[in-house]
Amino acid sequence: MRRISWWLLVVFAFAIPWEYSLDLGEPVGNIARVVGLALILLAVPAVLQAGRLRTPGPMQWVVLAFYLWFCCSYFWTIAPLATVDRMRGYLQEMMIVWLIWEFAETPSDLRSLVRAYVAGSWVLAALTLASFAAINATTAGQIRYVAQGQDPNDAARFLDLGFPLAALLFDGESRWTGRLLALGYLPLGLLAVLLTASRGGFLGSVVALTGCAVLLARGHIRRVLTAAFVLPAIASAIWLIVPYVTFERLATISDQAQGGNLNDRVNIWSLAWHSFAQSPLIGYGAGSFVSAAGLAPIDTAHNTALSILVNGGLCAFFLALTIVALAVISICKTQGPLRLALATTLLVWVIASLTATVEESRTTWLLLALIAFAGRLAVEQPDSLSACFHDARARSELAITPLPAALTGRLTD
Repeated sequence: MRRISWWLLVVFAFAIPWEYSLDLGEPVGNIARVVGLALILLAVPAVLQAGRLRTPGPMQWVVLAFYLWFCCSYFWTIAPLATVDRMRGYLQEMMIVWLIWEFAETPSDLRSLVRAYVAGSWVLAALTLASFAAINATTAGQIRYVAQGQDPNDAARFLDLGFPLAALLFDGESRWTGRLLALGYLPLGLLAVLLTASRGGFLGSVVALTGCAVLLARGHIRRVLTAAFVLPAIASAIWLIVPYVTFERLATISDQAQGGNLNDRVNIWSLAWHSFAQSPLIGYGAGSFVSAAGLAPIDTAHNTALSILVNGGLCAFFLALTIVALAVISICKTQGPLRLALATTLLVWVIASLTATVEESRTTWLLLALIAFAGRLAVEQPDSLSACFHDARARSELAITPLPAALTGRLTD
């Protein structure tokens, strides 16, 4: 039963990037919710059958405290129904931090989960391109394209997080299929991000791909030379495929940053800050942001820090900062390409949090769970982790390491 739970966890990680593209309607929900509920139903008996529960780490304890604080906010919330709904949503999202900690054991498990997320990002990118092909054939003047059921900004953010993870996989894969999955995602994912016309997503992709370039090029002169010939061809293909009006929207980034209202986000942030000032310590209750700020039901905070401050006050914000700090500590425990990939991914996530409410996303908690798991492996199995995610340069250095003198003498005898 434990092994079945593990494979269901991998499927869960695969489904998260494109979850909103397959929604079965109420009360079932989207594909990630279905898999997640099945997973938790198997995980609990699996733990009971094994008769043990892995000792939680600092990340798991603080995430639990974060969730319990929002549960307690029901006693002072201004929107009881929204709080109950948000409590249920948080449980489904945050549980992955415990599930990965409990059922993932080895560096190979970490690589399998990373593969699953990158494969899911492939699905999201392919669905976005399919939407573009369908709409472009029948509609003129369309600016933004996204997979069915997805929000363009959210889709771009999910795709951005896949870039550093794909680059991390490339050197660690021994089979050409794995390398194709990793390296092929970079141009496909970038094309999909551009088609969403998400300005925040585009900025995130620039940061993510910069980290990818450093990760792939370090110690590989041949790759740098190859990229110098290949990248112009990829850029030309993207220029021909992406509509000009989409590029025009992306070109307004500087104007929005200098004097624009960031698509009305500045007004929302102003109302949110005013609401926070009225109840700074404990907030208004989980899921109460819209009611507290006096916004329309379809609005969101468009900023993770303000969302947490309004919903849970400074107490919740302190717990959220602690979670991020623990993620940074876990990354610092790792080495080499794994550290660079995870640091880049976390940086992309931080950038996304400036214009999105990422604490309400399964992707956020999957990322934090992977980082915490990597930090644990760096302490418990450092050699195996290093071997699993070594780049080619490190492997070549290991290959030419001279044999010990005693062993050399034995061979010559």
